[in-house]
Amino acid sequence: MTIIQLEYLLAVANFGSFSIAAEHCFVTQPSLSMQIKALEEELGVVLLDRSKKPVIPTEAGEAVLVQVREALKEYNSVKEVVQQLKGEMSGRLRLGVIPTIAPYLLHKFIPKFVKSYPKVELEVREMKTEHIIEALNHDKVDVAIVAGGTCGDTITEYDLFDDRFYAYVSPLSPLHNKANIRMEDIDMRELILLSEGHCMRDQVLELCQARSRMPMHYNFESGSIDTLMRIVDCTTSMTIIPQMAVEYVPEARRSQVKMLFKGASSRKISLAIRRTYVKRSLVDALKTTILECVAR
Repeated sequence: MTIIQLEYLLAVANFGSFSIAAEHCFVTQPSLSMQIKALEEELGVVLLDRSKKPVIPTEAGEAVLVQVREALKEYNSVKEVVQQLKGEMSGRLRLGVIPTIAPYLLHKFIPKFVKSYPKVELEVREMKTEHIIEALNHDKVDVAIVAGGTCGDTITEYDLFDDRFYAYVSPLSPLHNKANIRMEDIDMRELILLSEGHCMRDQVLELCQARSRMPMHYNFESGSIDTLMRIVDCTTSMTIIPQMAVEYVPEARRSQVKMLFKGASSRKISLAIRRTYVKRSLVDALKTTILECVAR
């Protein structure tokens, strides 16, 4: 049994494909298949059900993979410990970010992070929460910036800061003259939301529990907060936006931003990693950089 065999097995389990796993491991598919077959023969069990598409672990394979993940975590941590002792910060860091955070946060910390850690190769992908969870669990991204409490039991979240919700109302809305808005003031028929799959949509619906029972004036959904605000500008509707978007509202439109009165009218912004993840020093560096830039 070798580390290479364990890495190949985990790659196939993560990607559900021998060909994709081979590409990910920079090896030919026959070589990868041969190594996994040798591992199975040594252990005396079949680890992967090759008849399924995608390929899935057998019952024995699932049990073995639990130990494989822990073994690889400890093995890879040796390199990280040595790098820390040598004062080095290097490697590849694959970052996922949800769309309701990316436009308002990435540009604040990426330049500083890249300058501070020039040997780190940073890859950034904008993804919905469900895709981030899948990517974290299958080793397609290393770390993600998400709304806290949305990733499930297999993911560890580290809170960064609170992001309050605000109402963004049309100049033609009766609510435009209010300085602050209570949830019960909102005509749910006038509320437009992000499209399904965005966790912020679910958080807003939780705040507005009556909405599902109300007929709507507008059946408009978008994946972009900025698009929703443009629709609000030219209709009588309203939407909910995060605090991090408020600073990008033009001065001429600032009167349309209204504070919401409700105890749960905010979200946590968090860093998410899978529980067997190793590159703690890179994650800590990323976390520190984000907090420093947000504080400014």
